[in-house]
Amino acid sequence: MRTSEINRKTNETDIQLKLNIDGTGKSDITTGCGFLDHMLILFARHGNFDLAVSCTGDTFIDDHHTVEDIGICLGDAFSQALGDMRGVTRYGDIILPMDEALILCAVDLSGRSFLSYDLQIPAQKVGTFDTELIEEFFSAFTRKGNLTLHIRQISGQNSHHILEGTFKAFARSLSQAIKINEKRKDHIPSTKGVLV
Repeated sequence: MRTSEINRKTNETDIQLKLNIDGTGKSDITTGCGFLDHMLILFARHGNFDLAVSCTGDTFIDDHHTVEDIGICLGDAFSQALGDMRGVTRYGDIILPMDEALILCAVDLSGRSFLSYDLQIPAQKVGTFDTELIEEFFSAFTRKGNLTLHIRQISGQNSHHILEGTFKAFARSLSQAIKINEKRKDHIPSTKGVLV
């Protein structure tokens, strides 16, 4: 089993995170931010990751630090669980519909952090959640997860649908990329012999 555990405490957040990337989609999420909880539950279920996240953050200011720091911890957790990435498929992609929204997502476990983010979210808030924070989450995840991530909105008018579709698409693309290729399970999927 490929697992990791992250504990991160700063003046802004206190986070405990456990991840099993070979899980069944179970989750136990309490971030103090309801919309982020919803997205992480979807992420775990659609990626078949077992994920537990507990966060106490300075949400009396806003959700920024909580969202960014959970992105940092989750990216770090995937990086640790994958180790040298021996045997992984490396690439994953999907075009995922969520009602009227259509999201393209592609992942490369390249060892190099890069985010290409192109969502046009109509509303500034979904409930009390600032929708601009989603880019902060993915930026933090890719930076600590050492992966290349492309997210494109092909269509969509409902902000909740666009964001939900994005998390589902990311989970399913990442789930493809981390799968072990049984024919090459002892190999690093790069002609360089390392993923950096």
